[in-house]
Amino acid sequence: MAKDGSTAATDGTATGSGDIARSLELLWGTGDRPSRGPKPGLSLDRIVTAAIAVADAEGLAAVSMRRLSTELGTGTMSLYRYVPGKAELLDLMLDRVLGEPLPSGTDPVDAPTPPADWRASIDAMARTYLDNLRRHPWLLKINQARTVLGPSALRGLELSLTALRSMGLRDPELISVIITVNSFVEGLARTRADAAEAVRETGLSDQEFWDGQRPYLERAMLSGAYPMMASLSEDTFSTEFDHFEFGLRRLIAGFEALVAERTADGTADGTADRSTEQATEQTSEQTTARK
Repeated sequence: MAKDGSTAATDGTATGSGDIARSLELLWGTGDRPSRGPKPGLSLDRIVTAAIAVADAEGLAAVSMRRLSTELGTGTMSLYRYVPGKAELLDLMLDRVLGEPLPSGTDPVDAPTPPADWRASIDAMARTYLDNLRRHPWLLKINQARTVLGPSALRGLELSLTALRSMGLRDPELISVIITVNSFVEGLARTRADAAEAVRETGLSDQEFWDGQRPYLERAMLSGAYPMMASLSEDTFSTEFDHFEFGLRRLIAGFEALVAERTADGTADGTADRSTEQATEQTSEQTTARK
């Protein structure tokens, strides 16, 4: 059992399953340096970078302290001076890749200005997340139900909320917009990743897999028991149809309908404009203070 009372995942794929206090120290820069005997050139940043590279190439299961010690040319015990174990390392890996769209160390104040139109912001959010999942498919294997929030995760949430504030929705609804978009993207990305994994594990291409079922499916369609399925056009399951574009456009259209409804009946959240003004004033004050 972890120090916070939570049960650690035996496979190391649940964020927040290790020593949460230690993860937070490392994420927020208060525990980077080991107390004694560091190997010259070894750092927490190098360890996390190596772990991500291994996970990208071979999957999360390949990441272990022993494997990383080989990759970094150091003893396994040297790594434990920087990070307690795989569970805490996973917290650091997740926060690192969540912050990849932003320059390292970027504050929300200094980050690129999000699109002025919330529709463009949702579009950018979805595409950025999909690209992240393509680069790091192991993200889909992680249980993020209790993510330890580091600076990158908070920067991303701050920027997303700033971009969506003009929708005029209540705060819980803005969070729901983010959850809805992310869930949609994760669903499609997981389907693609599972299909690729099935090819690797079975050695059968998608075409070979479905060709093997063709005789049985054709007999089923001719039986008359599945009239709706039998009436589908030949291109129904075409790989050329872009389900991502179709779904994203429908999501945005749905949000547009809600915003229009709230605007028409006067129930749009009036804090949106005030929050935008306050954020602008705060940004100006912080920029002035830095000069």
